Amino acid sequence: MSARMRVAVAGAGLIGRRHMELIAASPDCELAGIADPSPAAKEYAQARATRWYADHRALLEHEKPDGIVIASPNTLHLPMALDCAAARVSALIEKPVTDTVATAQRLCAAIKRTGVPMLVGHHRRHNPIIKAAREAVAAGRLGRLTAVVGLWLLKKPDEYFEMAWRREQGGGPLLINLVHDIDNLRFICGEIAEVQALTSNKVRGFAVEDTAALLLRFASGALGTVTVSDATPAPWSWELTSGENPAYPKQDQPCYIFSGTEGSLSVPNMELWSYAQQPGWYTPLSRATVAPAAFDPLAEQLRHFCAVIRGLEQPLISAEDAMGTLAVVEAVSEAARTGQTISPGRIMEQAA
Repeated sequence: MSARMRVAVAGAGLIGRRHMELIAASPDCELAGIADPSPAAKEYAQARATRWYADHRALLEHEKPDGIVIASPNTLHLPMALDCAAARVSALIEKPVTDTVATAQRLCAAIKRTGVPMLVGHHRRHNPIIKAAREAVAAGRLGRLTAVVGLWLLKKPDEYFEMAWRREQGGGPLLINLVHDIDNLRFICGEIAEVQALTSNKVRGFAVEDTAALLLRFASGALGTVTVSDATPAPWSWELTSGENPAYPKQDQPCYIFSGTEGSLSVPNMELWSYAQQPGWYTPLSRATVAPAAFDPLAEQLRHFCAVIRGLEQPLISAEDAMGTLAVVEAVSEAARTGQTISPGRIMEQAA
């Protein structure tokens, strides 16, 4: 391999172009080409003097990149990743790992068979805020975790839904947005053992949900609630509170609260509440701020991907790990459909 990894991108939509910007700015890699059949992608590549291919298989054959970022629609993740595994090219697969748990299991089997390392792009695991929250819980700063609150509330503009697939099942906030928050909660709090849920599409009347309410039981015994809606003006979402993406106006509000027997932590404003004296509701609470370092999690993810390609690091989130997040999202959908309590573990067993 050359000193700099040659990394290609399959899918030249918004997130694909963001990956290309990061590759151009990276000291670890350079852009090996773009695979996307759209005329807009071809024009984008030509404007940047970058090799363009209508098909990712042609790119793999002619460019022989060291790695490839799969930023295509969800249904294409599996066939593209399988082609990468066959070509022995490592892939960074945008979330969700595939469109269903069953297809994720097929991918995991191919990775195990070929030994080609794959990384899944739940990039918020690289965010120093999320890492600090996980460390606070793991170190026992909150005591025994008892309750978790998650909020994802904002209003998507009407033009967002001009694309037909965003009005159909699979195009709503559960699979597109909540999957990030579920992964954050799994990463910070541990596995989710049971799910109950309700969904509604009453605001827009599309086939897909616009609002959902979740009840979670973690394997540790902690309980959690998550409220989701993309139809309300509100400041309580990761996008609007974290400052991770400057395109969103930052709000000084939390979107997660983690509570334990010794303290509580609000995220991403990272306020830690506890008792300095004898605990009890008549005792004043003390407030401290956890201050993690600041860096771009997408840039850190790309650095990590290059290290994975070189064999220097193991994937922070493997396809198998990401399948666990997808199983929770599928459990949410089934719980809402049936009115029953659903185990993500059962979802994976049924898909096997």
